[in-house]
Amino acid sequence: MKKLRKRAGKKEDFKKFLKRILLIVGGVFLAAAILIGILLFIGYQSEKKKAEEFAANPDIITEEISEPQPGEDDPVTQLGESILDHIIQAGQSVLDALDNRPPSIEINENNKDNIATIESCLINGKTGKVDVAVTAEGLPKSDDKYYYLFALNTYDTKLSESDEYLIREYKDSEVSFSVNLNYKQSGSRLFKKFVVAVKQKGVFVPVSGTKYITNPEAVAKYTAAFPVAASKKGLLVDPNKLRGNELDDLGVKQAAYNIPIARILGPTTNGNYPTVSYQYNGKSYSFNGQVISEYDLVFGTLTAKGITTTAILLNNYSPAYPQLIHPKARGGGSAPYYAFNAAEEAGVEYIAAVGSFLAERYSGNSGHGRVSSWIIANEVNARKEWNHMEKVSVEEYTEEYAKAVRVFYNAIKSVTANAKVYISLDQQWDRNMKNNPNYDARDILDEFNRNVSNKGNIDWGLAIHPYSVPLTNSKFWASSKYVNNTVSSPMLTMGNISMMTDYMQQKQFLTEEGEVRSITLSELGYTAHSGEALQAAAFAYAYYIIANNQHIDSFLLNRQTDAGEEVAQGLSFGLNNQGGGHRQLYTVFKYIDTPEHEKYTEFAKGIIGISDWSQVIVKR
Repeated sequence: MKKLRKRAGKKEDFKKFLKRILLIVGGVFLAAAILIGILLFIGYQSEKKKAEEFAANPDIITEEISEPQPGEDDPVTQLGESILDHIIQAGQSVLDALDNRPPSIEINENNKDNIATIESCLINGKTGKVDVAVTAEGLPKSDDKYYYLFALNTYDTKLSESDEYLIREYKDSEVSFSVNLNYKQSGSRLFKKFVVAVKQKGVFVPVSGTKYITNPEAVAKYTAAFPVAASKKGLLVDPNKLRGNELDDLGVKQAAYNIPIARILGPTTNGNYPTVSYQYNGKSYSFNGQVISEYDLVFGTLTAKGITTTAILLNNYSPAYPQLIHPKARGGGSAPYYAFNAAEEAGVEYIAAVGSFLAERYSGNSGHGRVSSWIIANEVNARKEWNHMEKVSVEEYTEEYAKAVRVFYNAIKSVTANAKVYISLDQQWDRNMKNNPNYDARDILDEFNRNVSNKGNIDWGLAIHPYSVPLTNSKFWASSKYVNNTVSSPMLTMGNISMMTDYMQQKQFLTEEGEVRSITLSELGYTAHSGEALQAAAFAYAYYIIANNQHIDSFLLNRQTDAGEEVAQGLSFGLNNQGGGHRQLYTVFKYIDTPEHEKYTEFAKGIIGISDWSQVIVKR
């Protein structure tokens, strides 16, 4: 009884609690009494019938049956005992259930977002609905006995009075919700984040964190496996050399190509290239047919050559599409590209439509080629140079980037299930500079992983650019105060690249399946400014490092042909000079992943200062 009083709380609560127990037990006894009466009546009728049959025919031989003694096999006695056992068991079950019922919890500022936990938010492949699984160690006190499920927009920061709940379920330690996805409809929930609330004093109060859908591939139309390239050798291709045989001669296995988003949007002014209309989530979008035809040629040609292709999605400014630019990036800046806008409805809608359109067109099923990997923005930690947005905390900056990545991710993978989606970082690893206009790659990486893991883990990958320090120095193996093999190294180069892949093997960075995330060196080059032999040797050394590191999937060399603006800065990265002439690097690149590679890289040992590659290459 003391235990019951403690469980029920206040004196009045205990009285109500005890009254419920008595009513339950009383109800069970009443049901048992009725059942016993029915059975006794049936027994009486049976014995009466036997007596009448015997009176009508006295010659019937009957077996003498002794009167059962109390405690023996009397059916009524057995029945009574059985019912009593059931009553005791039922009562004990009620007490056990009440004793194991999750405790009631008062909602306060410290616990209001984590009383309940959304364990998963998944598209059900059979029903097409979104299944939301919730657990709770205690039950929040509220006006009623329900949990309410809400779907918030990507850019919502809290529940508003105008928000309507989707569905409600009885509060318990484990609760499941199931709601319509409405895929490709005006009420689509593909990009929503879900939250659980209770009603308190007539107002809905969240009692969980928010979670996004994490398996958009469940509704994908295209499910072809990710193409495995024959080697890690890749190239940022020159579109002017697509139609020749240079890519074939070089044996290029992987390639990357930029897509400035605003460039592909809008109606076509050239009548030979009709505007491409696209319907998405109940709205119509226009894509420039002439520009799209250029990408059709690029991706179609690369696919026909058997090259696995990556597209880099960049947010260039256009006055016709200001909604693509983040509100805190509209003040202008020196960077050529801007932070994507997932902070407003119009921005989310456009990002989602663009991602879905590109994934469909370059799925490999429409005759326009296949893009297998998508990189969202370029070197986002270099805010000032490549991803303009006003300087805010690393948490806020990363949150805005993470929202945009998630919209692109769900849009792309809901079309092509096995596409890969990457975030982009540069070589500024952990500088910890005062008044740094940018962010360190390690800080963005850590915060992005924490953010995405907390709000619904997805299978993102890392595209990183471990250039030399400075860029004009191709000798990445030379000693530098900016490069070391610790996680606190200011810069990341090919000299300490294994530190980064070791870092990514930490438990908190692994995928839901426990795998190391896909890592690609999506841009890396060495200048010929100090000589073609040094440039070629640096590439050979870097490639051997990558070939022996199982956690790096590709090395996309920057670039096929020199770019004038880079040459002016002493950065002659190309396999070819601006006039089209081949450098020594061209030949090394061509043979680096063939059985003849040693013949073409022998010269590099003398430049690096080794007699055998085993002196500097460690298999990882």
